[in-house]
Amino acid sequence: MPNCTTFLDANACNPNKIALVVPSRGESYTRADLRDRVARAAGGLRALGIERGERVCIYLDSSPEYLITYLALWRIGAVAVPTNRVYKESEVLYAVRNAGAVAVVTDVEGAALVGGIRDQTPALRHIIAVGGEAADAVPWESLLLAEPCRRAVHCRFDDLCQIQYTSGTTGKPKGAMLTHGNWIAAMDAERDVLRITDADVYLGIYPMGHVGVSWGIATLRAGGTYVVMERFDLSRYLDLAREYRATIVAGMPPVIHSLVQTPPGTETALATARAIISGGGPLTPGVWKPFHERFGIPIVNAYGLSETVVVGTGTAIRPEHYSTADEFRSVGTPVGFSEVKIVDANDPGRELGAGEDGEIALRGPGVALGYWQMPEETAAAFLPDGWFLTGDVGHLDKDGMLYITDRKKDMIVMSGWKVYPTEVEDVLVQHPGVRDAAVFGCVDEHRGEVPVAVVVPAGKDVAADDILAFARERLAGYKVPRRVILAAELPRVNGWKLLRKRLREEYCGAAGA
Repeated sequence: MPNCTTFLDANACNPNKIALVVPSRGESYTRADLRDRVARAAGGLRALGIERGERVCIYLDSSPEYLITYLALWRIGAVAVPTNRVYKESEVLYAVRNAGAVAVVTDVEGAALVGGIRDQTPALRHIIAVGGEAADAVPWESLLLAEPCRRAVHCRFDDLCQIQYTSGTTGKPKGAMLTHGNWIAAMDAERDVLRITDADVYLGIYPMGHVGVSWGIATLRAGGTYVVMERFDLSRYLDLAREYRATIVAGMPPVIHSLVQTPPGTETALATARAIISGGGPLTPGVWKPFHERFGIPIVNAYGLSETVVVGTGTAIRPEHYSTADEFRSVGTPVGFSEVKIVDANDPGRELGAGEDGEIALRGPGVALGYWQMPEETAAAFLPDGWFLTGDVGHLDKDGMLYITDRKKDMIVMSGWKVYPTEVEDVLVQHPGVRDAAVFGCVDEHRGEVPVAVVVPAGKDVAADDILAFARERLAGYKVPRRVILAAELPRVNGWKLLRKRLREEYCGAAGA
C-alpha cells in the first residue's frame, strides 16, 4: 500500500495548476510548489533524526506550515500529533507526553510555552519554531534547506500516521490511531461524496488540528484548489467565496444559521457554489430547510468522527437524496466502503431493526486501529469483527437512511468541537471557591450546543465571573462554560451519581440560546 502523500507526486505532473491559496498572506502554491515544499520539509525533519514511527506534535494556527508539516511527517513515515493553537499549557503537555512526541512544531510564542514544560516531557528532543527565532528552537524555515525527500517512504495500509486526540469517558483525551490506509480511504470517500474534480475550488474553514482538514486534503488529492480561511468571519467568508468562485464551501450548523440570517442579496456571493458541507453537530430542520429554499445549494450533511476520519467510514446525505428524504433531518447513507448498523446499547451483539433507536456502529476502511496506549477503551469501542461503537444513538429508516437522535455519552458538541464535561469539571473544582461542579450541554440554535456549568460555592465570596476567568486561563476557549450558575447543591443519586439530565431540564431554558 503506498504512502498517503504520493498523490502529490502524481499531481505534480501538471505542475502549474494552483493547489493551495492562503488569501490572508497573499500566497498561493502550485502543485509543484506544494510537492517540493513537502519534500524539503520532510528532508529537514529526517535530517533532525526524526525516524519512521516517531511522533511529532503540531501546535500551530491553521497555516501552510501546518498542512506542509502534516504531509512531510507522513512522507517520511513519522506520526503527526495535531493539536489546536488555543490549547493551554496543561493540554499541550498531555498531548506531547502521552504521545511520547520527539518534537513539537509551533510558532515563537508556542516555543516558549513548550520550552517551559520540556523537563516534563522526557522524549522531546526538538522544538521547531515557525516565523522567527526562539530560544533552543530550530527555525522551521531551515528545514526547507535540507536535501528533499524526493520519494515517499513505502508504508503498509495499517502503518500509523496520526494520533488524533478526542475527548474520553474519563475526562482524559483519547488518541485515535489513524493509519495511511484510513487517510487513503477518507480522501477517496470525501472525493466521492462531493464529486470533487480538478475544476473545483474548496473554501475551507475547519481548523487544521481537526479531522475536518480532510476535506481540504481530499480536494488536493482530486487536483482541485484548496482556499484556506484560518478563522471564520462571515463577511470575509462571503468575500472569499465570491473572489475565488468557490464551488464547494465548508460549513457547519453555526455557519449555515448565520447565512440564513444575512440580508437579501447575499446569495450572489455563493452563486458558484454547488455544495456546502455540514457536520460536527445537529443541523435542525429550522435552519436546514430555510437555507435550502433560499440559497438552493444542497447541504451535504455528513456524519463521522475523529476515529473514522470524518466520512472515511461514515454517512452523508447528498443532492440525489433530497427528492426522497425531504425531512431535513437525516445524515444519509454509508459512503464508499462504509457500513452502518444500529445495535442494542447494552448488547452490541444484537442488531436492531428499522425505526428502532440504539447505538450507531460503523465499519469500514476509515476506522482507526484503536486508542493510543488505552487497551481497555479500545476493547470497549473497537470490536473484533471490525465494528466501531460510536457512542451516538440513532436509527435507520426503511430505506437505510441514518438519523441521529441522542448521544450515549454526555459529550457536548459545540460548533463541531467536542467538550467532555468531566475535563471541564476537573478544572472548575480546582478553584478555591468551588466545592462541587457539574457541566452539561444546552441546545443552541447557532452552535448546536453550548457548555453550561452549575457550581456549588465553597464560601460566600465567590462570583461566577471569577470562576469563568479561572477556567479561561486553563482551558481552550471552546471548552469554557458559556454560563456559570451558582447553586446550593447538585442533584445526585446516593450522593454520587450526577443527574445531568435533571440539570438540563432545570437550567437549559434559561441558559440555552
